[in-house]
Amino acid sequence: MQAVSAWRPPVPGIAEVFHARFDRHAYPMHTHETWTLLIVDDGAIRYDLDRSEHGAVGATVTLLPPDVPHDGQSATEGGFRKRVLYLDRAVLGDALIGAAVGQPEFRDPLLRARLDQLHHAVSGPDPLEAESRLAFVAERLLTHLGAPPRVGSAPPRLAADLRDLLDDRVKAGVTLQEASESLFAHPTHLVRSFTRAFGLPPHAYLMGRRIALARTLLLDGRRPAEVAIEAGFFDQAHLNRHFVRHVGVSPGRYARPPGNHSASGGHLQVWNSMTRPLEGASKDYSTPTTRS
Repeated sequence: MQAVSAWRPPVPGIAEVFHARFDRHAYPMHTHETWTLLIVDDGAIRYDLDRSEHGAVGATVTLLPPDVPHDGQSATEGGFRKRVLYLDRAVLGDALIGAAVGQPEFRDPLLRARLDQLHHAVSGPDPLEAESRLAFVAERLLTHLGAPPRVGSAPPRLAADLRDLLDDRVKAGVTLQEASESLFAHPTHLVRSFTRAFGLPPHAYLMGRRIALARTLLLDGRRPAEVAIEAGFFDQAHLNRHFVRHVGVSPGRYARPPGNHSASGGHLQVWNSMTRPLEGASKDYSTPTTRS
């Protein structure tokens, strides 16, 4: 039995996402041009890397460097299930290949949790969230590989400048790479400073602004399918999912006169508010959070 799903997400730095379930497949010795970052959700994998034997199990994160030969096969009778991200070489840099050969496995629960969240993010239509989570995964990997820490503090207005940029790009959106280049700040500095200033990460703030725009358009009498595009959502299903999560009702039921809600025994009251957070909230986005 085998099941494979592979795709290229619109996330700078990620060349491919690969989810697989194999019972008997054995990989021959081969190399990749990318960094191979994998976690095992079921079973275990035995592999040789640069003529040394290693193993990948559920509690560990495995990082295989570019250009270094490796193979792989199941270490258990029932096969294995894994999730893999192939990262562009520049995400970690070629200078750390030697360090990764010497230490390809990391038993780090925080890194494992962040990587799980990243896989959920790349499976959805929000590249800003995926970029943000990738930045923290890469930062953690660089620390494990002995890279010198990045120094420097964020400029005082960095969080506010990023908020202004997001406000200007509610429909079109902005990638973390574009924001980083525009504001001359490292991606993790951007996300940390924004979250500490406003209490939620940039991708969650942008989603709130899109929901607010969608509410305005619905109250103007626009159809949900039109609203989805005008408010920056991938499609109507994307709008429906997030609208229900934020507002508690579907877009189709939102902007109705009170008489149309008699089936529920009362009126559905709605408020059209702008979801721009105030400064001073505090929450560390680099700590894994429970996804709902």
